[in-house]
Amino acid sequence: MFLRRLLPLACAAALATSPALAQTFPDRPLRVVVPFAPGGVTDAIGRLASEWLSARLGQPVVVENRTGANGMIAVEYVVRSRPDGYTLLTASASQMVMLPALAQLSVDPARDIAPVSIVGSNPQVLAVSARLGINNLEEFIAYVRANPGALNFSSGGNGSSNHLAMELLLNRVGLRATHVPYRGGAPAMQAVLAGDVGAYFGNPSDIIPHLGGPAIKVIGIAGPERMAQLPGVPTIAEQGLPGFQAQTWNGIAAPAGTPPEVVERMGAVLVSACQDAAFKAAVERLGAIPVCSSPAQMRAAMEADGPQWRELVRAAGLKLE
Repeated sequence: MFLRRLLPLACAAALATSPALAQTFPDRPLRVVVPFAPGGVTDAIGRLASEWLSARLGQPVVVENRTGANGMIAVEYVVRSRPDGYTLLTASASQMVMLPALAQLSVDPARDIAPVSIVGSNPQVLAVSARLGINNLEEFIAYVRANPGALNFSSGGNGSSNHLAMELLLNRVGLRATHVPYRGGAPAMQAVLAGDVGAYFGNPSDIIPHLGGPAIKVIGIAGPERMAQLPGVPTIAEQGLPGFQAQTWNGIAAPAGTPPEVVERMGAVLVSACQDAAFKAAVERLGAIPVCSSPAQMRAAMEADGPQWRELVRAAGLKLE
């Protein structure tokens, strides 16, 4: 996947900025709009990025949570804001790439968003209820095959990254299971812990706190490589599905039409964040992988991720309800 190629490049990127506007920006506080409630990985990464921007741009950065419509209320608000660099979005792959593959939206992120930087990526992690007695991907596939339609899996909502990750896996192996959407990753994880559903393909931050506990078994990572935060858990690709990846990412974006020199200046500031050990450690504590891309690299990631999800939606007949 594109993000694997991006990681070694991002921290080394050096961005040129146009002198006039870039030197005077910003001259007042900025606002970063988060599409979800406080407490999740999107909110946490948005706040980390905001603190970094504030310290290096010399202006306060106010974080504002605007929830609803799978995050699109925040996206629409930012898109309709004045494109001057003072109103930003904590963007995620869910709103930038996945939802546009599922439905006709009132905004088109590819057209209406100016990417600034991917701050961290989140390979989805597959956890199953310990009650199933499943220890690895092979046993998971065998269980689903032997019990067609009987496995219930949770997600943070219809069309969420959790939902699409599981649908991608099921589509790859030609199987089906029953989707049970919840209102966010935390309740989706709780459903597995309680044994109400059999599986959850979720963000690492939802799953890592429960690693090693008696209620779940973590059986696979949908990233290009293993994660330091999940020692001993192999990737899905290692377990017989070469090339399988289902990753989300979080970062900062601005409305289309924001002056390029302003976008480049903020991008350069965020690129530098991954050169700071404390910042990287803070991202990793969230269960994410530090990226800190340039604006161009974020744009390329949006373009590269789209085909996989559009093809999945077509092949599996998925739609938002």
